[in-house]
This record gives sequence, C-alpha cells and structure tokens, in this order.
Amino acid sequence: MKKNLFLILRMIAAGILLQTLYFKFSGSAESVYIFKTLQMEPWGRWASGFAELLASTLLLVPSTQILGALMAFGVMSGAILSHIFVLGLVIQDDGGLLFVLACTVFIISIVILLKNLAQLKYWLKKLPFLSSYLK
Repeated sequence: MKKNLFLILRMIAAGILLQTLYFKFSGSAESVYIFKTLQMEPWGRWASGFAELLASTLLLVPSTQILGALMAFGVMSGAILSHIFVLGLVIQDDGGLLFVLACTVFIISIVILLKNLAQLKYWLKKLPFLSSYLK
C-alpha cells in the first residue's frame, strides 16, 4: 500500500509538470506573460520547460526518482519564489491555480526526498564539498 502511495504521488507530480509543457513550448500567452514579467522570455520559458520535462521523466522511473524530486524541488522553488516576490499568487485571473500546482509539486518532492533520506545522504556524502558537513 505504501509503495502504491508513493507511485501515485510521483505520478501526480510528473503529471502536473508534463501538462505545463504544452503551454511553455507552444508559447501560450500566459507563459509568455510570466516569463516577460520575469525578464526571461523566451530562454527562461524553454529552459524551465526542459527542466520540468527531465524532472518528470526522472520522477516516473523508480531508480531515478530522487534525482527527479531534487530537480522538481529546485524548479518549483524558483516558481514559488517568483510568484511570491514578482508575479503575485494570481496570474491573469487563474485564481492562483499555477501557484497551487507549484506548491503541490514542491510538497510531493519533499515527501519523496524524505522517504529516501538515507539514500540521499549516502549520495551527498560522495560529493567532496559536502562530505564534511554530512558526517
């Protein structure tokens, strides 16, 4: 049951990330508005789209779910901070939907990382610049 729960959570996060790709890669008005406001249009829109595509793919593969969760956590951190400090919680009368979706992926990423904390610490200890902090 617990294994299925984490599969469902990974699928929800990946699904949210994947469904936004159409809007980013097609240059929808809302996506262009967001990245123009952030002064990152079009390269920021494309880069975040590719990062979300990679994160969602990694999330769906059990052996790479930690990397996917780390990527999703990073991308959604940027999205959430952009909403809070630049864009506002509501974008073009969306009722805050994009902000809520970003928070959902962010929280699911944290849950996946916490579930795999021992493995994550093991990997991080392999990094020379972090090994002294994680003893």
